[in-house]
Amino acid sequence: MRVAQMVEADRLTMAAGIPGVDLMQNAGTAVVCEIIRRRPVCRVCVLCGPGNNGGDGFVIASGLAAAGWPVRVALLGRRAGLSGDAKFHAERWRAAVETLAPEALGDAELVVDAIFGSGLSRALDANVAQTLAAAARRKLPLIAVDVPSGVMGDSGEALGAVAAECTVTFARKKPGHALLPGRELCGEIVVADIGTPPSVLAGIVADTWENDPALWQPDMPQLKAAGNKYSRGHALLYGGYPMTGAARMAARAAARAGAGLTSIAVPEVALPIYAGALTSIMVHPLSRPDDFARLLADARYTGLLIGPGAGVNETTRARALAMLETRRAVLLDADAISVFADRPAALAGAIKGPCVLTPHEGEFKRLFDISGDKLTRARAAAQASGAVIVLKGADTVIAAPDGRAIVNTNAPSSLATAGSGDVLGGIILGLLAQSMDAFLAAAAGVWLHGAAAADFGPGLLAEDLPDLLPGVLRRLGAQV
Repeated sequence: MRVAQMVEADRLTMAAGIPGVDLMQNAGTAVVCEIIRRRPVCRVCVLCGPGNNGGDGFVIASGLAAAGWPVRVALLGRRAGLSGDAKFHAERWRAAVETLAPEALGDAELVVDAIFGSGLSRALDANVAQTLAAAARRKLPLIAVDVPSGVMGDSGEALGAVAAECTVTFARKKPGHALLPGRELCGEIVVADIGTPPSVLAGIVADTWENDPALWQPDMPQLKAAGNKYSRGHALLYGGYPMTGAARMAARAAARAGAGLTSIAVPEVALPIYAGALTSIMVHPLSRPDDFARLLADARYTGLLIGPGAGVNETTRARALAMLETRRAVLLDADAISVFADRPAALAGAIKGPCVLTPHEGEFKRLFDISGDKLTRARAAAQASGAVIVLKGADTVIAAPDGRAIVNTNAPSSLATAGSGDVLGGIILGLLAQSMDAFLAAAAGVWLHGAAAADFGPGLLAEDLPDLLPGVLRRLGAQV
């Protein structure tokens, strides 16, 4: 849920009769419970800011002190400057309040960061940054309230934040909890219920989610007793030359993702390489100028992919446009994205049917002149192109032209290996070929890709990934 939406949820909750002071009490108490659950009694320094996050901090200080923990409190600004609910809870703290500065840490063994929450949109003040840096230098464990101070709630960008051991947030995660670097700075993320009515949360229309099977599993293709290989879809890829491995891995992934048939069209000179390496994948040599057009004229091909190993050349561009002209589901990856770097408008104008683009950051920058955080850029590119954008990385963002977006968080670092993106394209293609919605197919493909890599562990090669898919699908109970 975006920061503004969470603010609205709090407003509606209070309008429904739950006072703000009670919400703040519930938030602070949730943090106290988490601290007590995680650690034995120790000396704590609670760093409080001038707003509601600071009010949470005073609740935390009072709760820990009541439980017998030695607590000191440091405040950014003066207690007299607090207002509203934060002032109410600050007045209930009867002990000393120090000025927020590195020396206020004293002999603390644990730090609670309740300075700024997810609504911050600027760099940290010098004294705040210095105090947090001092805690980091001393390797003091830090518990953050809502987000680590300096992490932007809607983007995950960090302006002076230091890493927390744990972050306790409330009701729903924000995008900054899932996007990097915010996700890593948050440490373990605990989402606490503070009494926000379910009806309030249900009434706020979400447009951003963390990737999870609950979002797309109901739409996954299902095997049918009366089905056949054609009813399961026919995926067609273009295989380049001399780089042949990328397309071969993508083809195998499409088949493992459930496509009933998978074919690959290749230059005639490359036929022995592809045919010798593939068995259940059908290989079609392109011997004459019109062979590719004749393949596309066959309506039984239900999902199309071009890009891996295709080459950045006029042939790739022409074949990508020919695929898009069919108005069937098309995935453009790698070279089929870069080939439009000088003609982004031509690509956008050619997208008439379901289309997925899967750029990494370099390919994205070649095609789109868009600035901003990752979520903003992916959304803008999807709207401008009319395609589902899969902006790849450790925090892959899947964005639809209508503004919906999903952030993926299950990708292990072992996916940073040559060819893993080609396999991802093949997985998504296999789902598209089975007529799965493009946005949901992209999200499912990204999650399955990450789960397969996590199953393998260290030493992963991209070519291992397709054969790991059946195990992941079995756990999901999917019948693709």
